Amino acid sequence: MKYSVSLQTEGDREITLDEVVDLADAVAPLNGIATGMGTFGYGAQIVVEAESSQEAATLALELFERAVASTTLPVWPIVRVETLGEDEDFAEDDFA
Repeated sequence: MKYSVSLQTEGDREITLDEVVDLADAVAPLNGIATGMGTFGYGAQIVVEAESSQEAATLALELFERAVASTTLPVWPIVRVETLGEDEDFAEDDFA
């Protein structure tokens, strides 16, 4: 099943537009979008194929960490992970 997974970090300075664009480019192959300009954190929403919400979260964390590593963004703690399955009207799980 496909899951949309939202991941959010929290840090100690504002994120610039260039940094968000860099992250957007990194998550684009994952059907992703990036967020965070002007905030003290950055995040992304990506799509993964998994058997369960927990598996989707684990896979998305790995993919997100790789995407961030390919950018100039600082590595900040992930403070929230939420999953939504394509067949679910509303199913949200917090793993952070």
